[in-house]
Amino acid sequence: MPEIILDCQNLQCTEHVIQTKRLLEAQAPEKLVVVVDNEPALENVTRFLTSQGYNVSNTREPGVWFVAALKKGVTALATPQPAGVAPLAHAPETMKTLLMIISPVLGSGDDALGRLLMKKFLATLPEIESEAGKPLWRVVLLNGGVFLALADSPVLAELQELEAAGVGIFVCGACLEHFGVFSQKAVGETTNMLDVVTSMQIADKVIRI
Repeated sequence: MPEIILDCQNLQCTEHVIQTKRLLEAQAPEKLVVVVDNEPALENVTRFLTSQGYNVSNTREPGVWFVAALKKGVTALATPQPAGVAPLAHAPETMKTLLMIISPVLGSGDDALGRLLMKKFLATLPEIESEAGKPLWRVVLLNGGVFLALADSPVLAELQELEAAGVGIFVCGACLEHFGVFSQKAVGETTNMLDVVTSMQIADKVIRI
């Protein structure tokens, strides 16, 4: 089968994944190359193709990445993941709670207090998980919440502990790019709006703070 090349340069956040998803649904190619022009798109397309049963590699030229995907064998595709979403962190029968964080502080009124409260909140989550059978499935960081995932974040250790325990930490790539801090991300996977919406659809509970 000839190799398919999908040009996803100059597209807005999520569109590169949506275009790739549509191509897979329409043609189910054995191999393809997706061309992207920024690092969030590279990470998002790579993760999506991996979740759909492809072995993925990439090469880079100035200002552009070529994401090459080769379909795995039938065995690897026996249990496909929902489109656009990475593998679940817990077994299917476990309740999936999605936590969306849209600010680097918890509450309003005093940002110094808000930062302290956020640190205590995230530090307490593993204790609640232990007592309740690990209900926390995924943490999504949006807008100002992405600052929590940076190398100088006061809650970096808490997020890394959650990730090590199997909780998915998803960080909005468009938000990182908007704030100019993409290279400073130190925890979690870069995500896009398709991931976020799909996560909300399949979660049993969504909590926003």
